[in-house]
Amino acid sequence: MAKPELSLSLQFADASHREHLPRHKVMRWIRAALEAPAELTVRIVGAEEGQVLNRDYRQKDYATNVLTFDYAHEPVVVADLIICAPVVAKEARAERKTLEAHYAHLLVHGTLHAQGYDHEADDEAEVMEARETEVMLALGFKDPYRR
Repeated sequence: MAKPELSLSLQFADASHREHLPRHKVMRWIRAALEAPAELTVRIVGAEEGQVLNRDYRQKDYATNVLTFDYAHEPVVVADLIICAPVVAKEARAERKTLEAHYAHLLVHGTLHAQGYDHEADDEAEVMEARETEVMLALGFKDPYRR
């Protein structure tokens, strides 16, 4: 089965991890989680921009790892994924993961959010985490939820 079409804008406001995010890998990771054609922007940001966006849009005054702004789910998924490089680095160290593995997981996670997946309720979290695990294993990474 062919993967859905993907139009990707990859932006680096914080380029500290640029070598870990080559366009072809970012495309592969996102496509693995896509269930419909998509137009996505992925923006890698620093702590300040990450904190401002999380505060202004989620009323949480700290930088988080990934924010998904989804604008349409069909017929084309349209969304912005904002990933905070310093948070990714801190989490990867704490979880003893490579930067590549953690970025791949956050891109899969954000892509699923862009398509309407959520994890606020336990039943939603089970479905989303199962899908994330399936995608990550298919990509050759470890289960992101297994410690």
